[in-house]
Amino acid sequence: MGVFSGHWPSESELDKLRQKVAEMSGRDAQEVRVVVSPYRICPLGAHIDHQGGTVSAMTINRGILLGFVPSNDTQVTLQSGQFKGSVRFRVDEVQLPKHISKKNGLNEQIDSSKPQEECKWGNYARGAIYALQSKGNHLKTTCFLQGITGLICGSEGLDSSGLSSSAAVGIAYLLAFEHANDLVVWPTENIEYDRLIENEYLGLKNGILDQSAILLSSYGCLTCMNCKISHSVENSDNYRLHVQTIKHKLIRPPEVQNNHDGELGNAYKILLAFSGLKQALTTNPGYNRRVAECQEAAKLLLQASGNEEVEPVLSNVEPEVFEAHKSKLEPDLAKRAEHYFSENERVLKGLEAWASGNLKEFGELITASGLSSIQNYECGCEPLIQLYEILLKAPGVLGARFSGAGFRGCCLAFVDADRAEEAATFVKNEYCKLQPELASHINQGPAVLICDAGDCARVI
Repeated sequence: MGVFSGHWPSESELDKLRQKVAEMSGRDAQEVRVVVSPYRICPLGAHIDHQGGTVSAMTINRGILLGFVPSNDTQVTLQSGQFKGSVRFRVDEVQLPKHISKKNGLNEQIDSSKPQEECKWGNYARGAIYALQSKGNHLKTTCFLQGITGLICGSEGLDSSGLSSSAAVGIAYLLAFEHANDLVVWPTENIEYDRLIENEYLGLKNGILDQSAILLSSYGCLTCMNCKISHSVENSDNYRLHVQTIKHKLIRPPEVQNNHDGELGNAYKILLAFSGLKQALTTNPGYNRRVAECQEAAKLLLQASGNEEVEPVLSNVEPEVFEAHKSKLEPDLAKRAEHYFSENERVLKGLEAWASGNLKEFGELITASGLSSIQNYECGCEPLIQLYEILLKAPGVLGARFSGAGFRGCCLAFVDADRAEEAATFVKNEYCKLQPELASHINQGPAVLICDAGDCARVI
């Protein structure tokens, strides 16, 4: 069981990282800067961001640390605390998206003494340069380009599946390159740059919820984001990509006004309960299929209401239209739409509960979200569903749900701060009884992590 409360990163963590980068670069440890890029959780708003719904998010006091110094030339040299090998390239090289590089027969430029598979973690750094080169031409307007010498590491012993670790890594590299080159970039711009890393450079089909949460969150606040879709475009692989411009606001509970010592801030802890699943226990298309089903439901509902020319996402369907025409949908499509509309309503109620300091109601809505994800969105697998059910029985737990799609990784829960240790022990013991083999895979890290809310990504 792992307990991680209080300040993150600690001074000892920072000193250790700075010293390692100093040894790598031959520079003084005082010259080393550190990017803190936290992981995020989404208490309410499961699986509705891709349909333009309203979601909630906050960061936790765990995540990615990237220690770096400017290289004083164009060279980038990176090492990882989790993966083998080193990554080397130059910031003045033209970075091409992965699918273009493969079509042209181009190989990644890595340390030739290392197996190529060991260095794929460096793709996010190259993707950051790609984004800065292609969008706004930030690097092209800099007279003297500088690379970095850096060491990146995630929170030790923590399986970050379902916690947006990929977005945290991309943002860490963006902030490091920007700082090294004295670039002033707004958080909203970096949201778009990280989208370019993931959607264009790496070819992932995700939205901008994760990077928005990491860049826009504030300590003690619940970040509310409207993911309304403005339009869609087709990329080079003929995949229809929704273009989103997230509008956000920070919901601060009444007890927490201008400091970190408010009553509500001390009233709860966040539990992350890990399943031991490293790979998804499903062979179906999962995420992409659910997105397509939501779009098909929206298309049929819009046709039934005479609005077929509108973009087929459920945020363009009025709740009254769904109620009037849901009988025309196939059962699976009706379930997906039911999840969207009920979850969107839960988010709005949850924001009110948080703002009024009503953690009991907030937790109940999180639990209802988890149940709808299982019954209506039909995501999850047996170990994660078992973990979810165990959390609901744990002492002091206010609410629980999957963190992510529920095919691997962890579940999250809000718990009464005074009973967090008791709850964590209960969950660990009960899960071991039901899934002893999977539980044995967690020996290298905590089975249940107790943590606090975090802050936004930043350079220190």
